Amino acid sequence: MSAEPQLDLALAAESDAPALVDVIHAAFGARRAAGPPPAGLSETESSVAKALRDGFGIIARVDGRPAGAVLVGLEVDASTEQPAAVAQWHRVSVHPDFQHHGIATAMIELAEELSSLRGCTYAELGVRVEFPELLAWWRRLGYDVLSRGDHLLRVGRELPVAFEVPTAEDMARLGHWVARVVRPGDLIIAKGELGAGKTTFAQGLGAGLGVEGPIVSPTFVLSRVHRSTASGPALVHVDAYRLGDAAELDDIDLDETAGDAVTLVEWGEGLAEQLSDDRLLLSIERSDDPADETRFVFFRGEGERWEQLHRQIQAVAPTGGLIHD
Repeated sequence: MSAEPQLDLALAAESDAPALVDVIHAAFGARRAAGPPPAGLSETESSVAKALRDGFGIIARVDGRPAGAVLVGLEVDASTEQPAAVAQWHRVSVHPDFQHHGIATAMIELAEELSSLRGCTYAELGVRVEFPELLAWWRRLGYDVLSRGDHLLRVGRELPVAFEVPTAEDMARLGHWVARVVRPGDLIIAKGELGAGKTTFAQGLGAGLGVEGPIVSPTFVLSRVHRSTASGPALVHVDAYRLGDAAELDDIDLDETAGDAVTLVEWGEGLAEQLSDDRLLLSIERSDDPADETRFVFFRGEGERWEQLHRQIQAVAPTGGLIHD
């Protein structure tokens, strides 16, 4: 049996410019003919290197072979000389040999996270009207049409809210702050590798909600209900790590408590979305340095409930993205 292809995503260096150009040319050259020639075909190593200096880029490799590219423009506010709030996606490309394997989605998710850590709150890009299938793809990622021109649609979406969390105590503090935002019926889906801090966040959330404890990982019982010690909502804490599919999650009968409680599902990505159209997605990433305990936490909102997510979260955690005393 052959090994599963290995996808690696990395921040692009200027030395990656030749590989990025090759991917961009291959991807844009494979598009069907429509209107004027794709602007991506005019990219050179020099122009890509400049784009990396002015902003940043992402390179995707599959088994070491360049497979995807994204260039990110970060405009500078002339009055403050700081990056503006809007990140611009350019030359989103996947080599034809590697298309339809989720590489573009993974690159955009990383670009969103890295941009939010740099202080951006919104992302935009242009989509040519000749390619409605591309517009449909961006819509599936949550991007809305902002304006329409004769040849170009401007689409965009709010970026995740990002926090740098140095310690476990700070992770619990972040959960405590989020408790001020949630209300009965809310669904939080948490992802992050083992030991990333999902349960620590849950403990802080429970403390902020004032529920009965202790809050520990519910791996072997799948779900625990922590009742409020006052008049607030209960916390339903679910661990979906051992579940095979969404049907097994149905067996827990979360519908009985969903309307009156705050439900937090660890390892729930791809399983728990069926529980509500409105959900808060929590992603926890480790530092690249194994000796560094710092975590990077990203909140994404889906549905009407979480519109203006930045305003809601930052109203209770106004620390500029760094959680500590």
